[in-house]
Amino acid sequence: MSPLKPDGDIRTGTGYRLGILLFLLILTAAVLFLSIAVGSSRMTPSEVVTHLFQDRDSTKHKILVKIRLPRILAAGLVGSSLALSGCLLQGTMRNPLASPNILGVSAGAGLAAVIILILLPHLYFLVTPFAFLGAFLTTMLVYLLAWKGGASPLRLVLSGVAVSSFLTAGSNTLMTLYPDRVHSVIGFIVGSLSAVSWDDVKRLWPYTLGGLIASGLMADRLNILQLGDETAVSLGLRIERVRLIVILIASLLAAASVSIVGLLGFVGLIVPHLTRLIIGNNARFLLPASALTGAVTVILCDLIGRMVLRPLELPVGVIMSLLGAPFFLYLLRRGGVNRGR
Repeated sequence: MSPLKPDGDIRTGTGYRLGILLFLLILTAAVLFLSIAVGSSRMTPSEVVTHLFQDRDSTKHKILVKIRLPRILAAGLVGSSLALSGCLLQGTMRNPLASPNILGVSAGAGLAAVIILILLPHLYFLVTPFAFLGAFLTTMLVYLLAWKGGASPLRLVLSGVAVSSFLTAGSNTLMTLYPDRVHSVIGFIVGSLSAVSWDDVKRLWPYTLGGLIASGLMADRLNILQLGDETAVSLGLRIERVRLIVILIASLLAAASVSIVGLLGFVGLIVPHLTRLIIGNNARFLLPASALTGAVTVILCDLIGRMVLRPLELPVGVIMSLLGAPFFLYLLRRGGVNRGR
């Protein structure tokens, strides 16, 4: 069923979709506040407001402002960016398994970042641009390897898995050759928010906001791509140009996230599926809804990681994998990866 034509589903109603977006926006705000209040030192809502805006000399104010707030905001930005990236890749490649991890985008960004962290730690400020370059080049390589009169979903997935394995081997080789520097990348490999600061938030938010705006501008073109290449061309769409732009946006979003939190899996794969089941295929609504759902998902996973073994802490990547893998299997069992397509 075309994403541009109503199919009798309630999800095609504009009022319903706007209601879902409003609900997700409220849910995001609620989860943000909950995550701020809950931690090794719990606070009531009134205490949070008091220590944030009034009692600025207290220890709890410092905990909130210097530790929890940047971490939670970074979690939301990373979740939004990865979910958007996965949604864009799935849309432009018409492949329900496309995601930054499956297609090797994260592995490319990860290898570039590991090279900086291990070999050139004094150039830490280059992590984000190098991660973007690695992500974009990897995506283009996967697309070229899969091209044979067109890039079929199966060839894209297989090419992505192969390239991802190769790049992961490169990262592992660097860690083997420099074991004394591995401690600096452990959190990066598993996906962690424990060392996030306001500098990371300031570095990440322009990419997330820019990616959200750019993806919104491409929404109508993504809808047309869902009709198939032949139909899209007949409607005057320059499909290869559109795919290149969308891949560029998706790579930028994934690279910015990887440079902050590391190799966080499943967000770009699972969240677009979950959101699509709720709000339908229309990219005008699916993209912002995926961004909000991604933010909620990563913030909640980080909160679980902070609380489940308190005072010890599990990296957000571990929690995301523990929850994401079973959920993806559930989607496969019930045919959710094909629903609405």
